[in-house]
Amino acid sequence: MSYTWPEVIFFLGVLILVTFLISVFTVGMFESRKSRRQADAAEALQELVQRFEQLARSTVETQERMAAELAELRSRTESIERILRTVE
Repeated sequence: MSYTWPEVIFFLGVLILVTFLISVFTVGMFESRKSRRQADAAEALQELVQRFEQLARSTVETQERMAAELAELRSRTESIERILRTVE
């Protein structure tokens, strides 16, 4: 079976076109996966930021509560010291 030059050029063109389409499809798949991974990473980062903010709020509340309790203990200690001074 013998092919003419126009047939060979046509088949080469079809082969190049198919190769190009396959490469475009493959690149599209990789880009899709990459963007999906980036979206997942952004979502995980946002979740981490929210957890950090919640922990920071909790820590501030705990510090404020401890400061109030410490102030109350100081006040009670001063009261006890005054009472002890008057007893002496």
